[in-house]
Amino acid sequence: MTEQQLPAWADPSVSPSALDPQGVSRRGLLRRAGLFGAAFALGSAAVPARAADGLRPGGEDPRLAYLVGDHHIHSVYSHDAKYTFSQLAAAGAKYDLDWMVFTEHSNFGHAGFGAALEHREILDARAENPRQLIFQGLEWYIPAAEHCTVFTAPGPHEVDVLTRFESAYDGKLLAYDKGGPGDADTARNEAHAVKAIKWLAEQRRSGYVDDVLVLANHPMRLGIDSPHEMRNWRDAAPEIMIGMEGAPGAQGAAIPGWRGAGSIRGEYENKPSAQSWPGYPADAYLTYGGFDWATATVGGLWDSMLAEGRLFSVTTNSDAHRIVFDTWKNGDWAPGQTFDSTGRLPDPVNTDTPQPGSDFWPGQFSRTHVGVTSYGYRAVMAGMRAGRVWLDHGHLLDGLEVRLTRDHDRGRGVTLGGRLRVRKGEKLILNVTVTTASRPNPQGILPEPAHVDVIRGTVRGPVADRDTWKAPDTRVVESKDVSGRTGTYTLRIPLTAGNESFYVRLRGSDGNRNGTGYLGASVDPHGPVPHAPGNGDPWADTWFYSNPVFVDVEGA
Repeated sequence: MTEQQLPAWADPSVSPSALDPQGVSRRGLLRRAGLFGAAFALGSAAVPARAADGLRPGGEDPRLAYLVGDHHIHSVYSHDAKYTFSQLAAAGAKYDLDWMVFTEHSNFGHAGFGAALEHREILDARAENPRQLIFQGLEWYIPAAEHCTVFTAPGPHEVDVLTRFESAYDGKLLAYDKGGPGDADTARNEAHAVKAIKWLAEQRRSGYVDDVLVLANHPMRLGIDSPHEMRNWRDAAPEIMIGMEGAPGAQGAAIPGWRGAGSIRGEYENKPSAQSWPGYPADAYLTYGGFDWATATVGGLWDSMLAEGRLFSVTTNSDAHRIVFDTWKNGDWAPGQTFDSTGRLPDPVNTDTPQPGSDFWPGQFSRTHVGVTSYGYRAVMAGMRAGRVWLDHGHLLDGLEVRLTRDHDRGRGVTLGGRLRVRKGEKLILNVTVTTASRPNPQGILPEPAHVDVIRGTVRGPVADRDTWKAPDTRVVESKDVSGRTGTYTLRIPLTAGNESFYVRLRGSDGNRNGTGYLGASVDPHGPVPHAPGNGDPWADTWFYSNPVFVDVEGA
């Protein structure tokens, strides 16, 4: 199939406005594209959000369907991976992903050759996998820090923007390295990262690309993404820099007996170094229930950012490089070829022997669920920007719907990422609709949630110390035992608006492994805990998390 023969959903020359038509039901969009994904069985026709007048309390968000995806995947166009686009897209289809982002590492070979070659294969992958939305992206080496996912909406300039960005702003290519508190170049490098995000935002504002998003990857793995850097990235363009990985990929790293006695889920096996921000404790370099310390700590770094009253999303993904128990190995180079000269690894070769690896296939274990009102690339990006996101491991839930309303309101209320305006003292209802797993997960386990936790934090506005990582007023305020409950059920949780604005977010697990949270039992009595090195079976310790809902109290 030539590029001219590509259907509209696969053709990057077609405006995303054509890929995301408005005013059509989601079911109609699926029929139009020939797509009948299960994601849209949950919702009815899209209903536009009612505009808030900014004066009266309340609020209402649209009905949603949730599309499942993965924003951090590597192929043969990354120097340390090994799979083809076809293999990865087929795996995503097998595990029911609706969208996926290929994020190849920045590299001289990638910038010079690989990105353009990769784009042709993305077009082929879009054509071969009509049930999936396949984005082209980049894993950016952030100057003075670690990595970010950067991806754009399909369009005629998607490759140009990514390659120009890579050449002008990548810390690896520029040798604007991680640095450290004592490095004379650190301030320059940090400023260049902010400049990079602003440049991306300008490409969107000018219409050169229809959309672009940035998410920080595995923020605590090396401890070099300081709190002030993360706030600076967010503030540079909050419509672009929308969040971070709440849980890293490489979740199979600590399967017992597989990778080594010291292995940790997420490959979080590092210790503080001279490049690390010195304010992080040593425990920050571990995962807790497979989740990054910044997310898993109630009252920790993520909460300290939310307590400013500004959305900052969390996600999860595979970070697929090398799959656990897989038997494929990298192919051999032709004489004289290198990654820098070709921008691509040789195709992999199958063997009869399991190869080293830490990762799961896209969608096999880690899933990010994004609430959308229509089907398409821009719809997914808009849902992520709005914060309509929840995530799970091990296929713990089939569905999660969250709505916060005033006690006597009859409307739908607001959902994840949204804001509800109320008066002091008003009674509120948090409606949490859970749909448990209807079939065994890829490990053959039928997972069941054991508890659903409500976490509440006071909104205090911008912090004076931009390196703070604590939110002292955030804690678990409700924990619902849902053991043995199956199917779809709704928890009605009463809340009261006090004198201060606040937010609520949700968390839950299979109940297999938990303990006192990092900041103490009064904050989190049964939160996620680290596993023993080398003994972190991910399928036996699964969690879900949601983004927050904000409550703006009049007069606060």
